[in-house]
Amino acid sequence: MLVDHCSYYLNSTWEFLDPLDPLFASWGQVVLRYVSYLCAPGFLLINGAMVWWFYYRRKNKGLNNWSIRKELIQRGFFLILLQMTWVNSSWSGFNRFDPFHLGIIACIGFSMIFQSFIVNWRWELQLAVAVIILLLHPILIKIPYNPGDNLPTVLMQTFIDAGDFNKYPVIPWFAVALLGSVMAHGWLKAWDSDKKRIYWGTIIGACAIIVSILIRMLRGYGNIFPFSDFGSYSFFFDQKYSPSLYFNLWFFGWSVLVITLFIAISKFFPKVFLIFDITGKTALFFYCIHIAILGIFSKRIGIYYHQGEITETLIGVVIMMLIMVPLSKWFFKFKSRSSNPIIRMI
Repeated sequence: MLVDHCSYYLNSTWEFLDPLDPLFASWGQVVLRYVSYLCAPGFLLINGAMVWWFYYRRKNKGLNNWSIRKELIQRGFFLILLQMTWVNSSWSGFNRFDPFHLGIIACIGFSMIFQSFIVNWRWELQLAVAVIILLLHPILIKIPYNPGDNLPTVLMQTFIDAGDFNKYPVIPWFAVALLGSVMAHGWLKAWDSDKKRIYWGTIIGACAIIVSILIRMLRGYGNIFPFSDFGSYSFFFDQKYSPSLYFNLWFFGWSVLVITLFIAISKFFPKVFLIFDITGKTALFFYCIHIAILGIFSKRIGIYYHQGEITETLIGVVIMMLIMVPLSKWFFKFKSRSSNPIIRMI
């Protein structure tokens, strides 16, 4: 995520890059952009898993379903409001107020609200719902509408399609959140050892990738962008806004494999990911603040805004980590001591 956002502000390729049809000058730029494609699937996958964990943690404390659901719905609406106020404005360095736009944080909020109603279902039923949604979305996205008509645009781009109003439609990404809930059943309950988590995570991730490749090779249903040859960069760059079936399965698989790798490494080298532990405990704070800093200093003040290349982007990543790690550490301690409900939700 940080690599992608530093690239957006500091990399000159964004002067002409069309996210809906990306063309790159070098393989370095391809890699810089492509690694960030893990972000949205990873966000929804992990958030879905955390909703599952939150529900059963509260359930074990004796809370009833409605009390738990109410907390999740409140947090979901908080995320939507946060997107429309702070997040949207921070992209410009608070140069303008732009509430009429949705994005990834709002998408997570909507998914959390919807998931709250079925998080207590058996994992098999949740998996079935996720698969049905993923299979139906390539059909739903073909529903015609005029982007100039306000209500159809809001409805379509909130839930199905992507455009200026919203690049992260809820329906396909909600399916990924449900897959996260299914994986949480394994990670946090069924698989009672790291050995089992690593084994089943590898199997599931690899199977998802194989299925996605088969879908891509058929060049039809579940694909949006054409590609030249297997192994070409055009093969891997199918549409993210909104995601194709190939895209969601491909990056679900890789997200599961990356999480499995983290489990394996932390098992043998527990201190390796300490820096990610600090920022992971304050993920929403990290997201909101790092965009604000980049927006103010790069876009509003004009420091290297769309002027650098790969090197400048990576230097920006290092500088932002030097800033955000101590800030995140401070905020975690502050949040731990605070009883303010808004602070507790950040």
